[in-house]
Amino acid sequence: MKKYYSHETAIIDEGCTIGEGTKVWHFSHVMSNCVIGENCNIGQNVVVSPEVVLGRNVKVQNNVSIYTGVICEDDVFLGPSMVFTNVINPRSAVSRREEYKPTLVRKGASIGANATIVCGNEIGAYAMVGAGAVITKPVPAYALVVGNPAKQIGWVSEYGNRLHFDEKGFTICEESGEKYRKQDKVVVRIV
Repeated sequence: MKKYYSHETAIIDEGCTIGEGTKVWHFSHVMSNCVIGENCNIGQNVVVSPEVVLGRNVKVQNNVSIYTGVICEDDVFLGPSMVFTNVINPRSAVSRREEYKPTLVRKGASIGANATIVCGNEIGAYAMVGAGAVITKPVPAYALVVGNPAKQIGWVSEYGNRLHFDEKGFTICEESGEKYRKQDKVVVRIV
């Protein structure tokens, strides 16, 4: 007996592993050999291509395309109509399946509506990609990036708030009490 929910219009191909408590909604297609963790939500009209890996508690909003080569760690948020790519130079008449480039989205990262993630890049842990951004290079952990091509405009906490550092490179997230330190181009949470 399956321990996940799938709407009657959803298509789930053979060979998939889907975790307990996950929900797959209207008109979505989960293709062969995907691994989807526990308590995920796959919204309406989502395509999850073969061999994609989604960790636990990943939220995929409506109309998202997740192509082969994508790995999302736990607690990732994929906003409405955002898209991943998996080939740098696609041509209809040229098969490039052997050239798929991997994309890794680290734990807790959020990608906004209509963003495009060009393959071969890593989105760092708890990073925030703004709506409509186009990612053409790796995004550091805790970075806030926006635009086309995306540029970093600040830092965010694990809670999702913008961080403002003092002259010594320290800050505390007002809502959550999380403490952070910035050194050079890296932010770390102080535990």
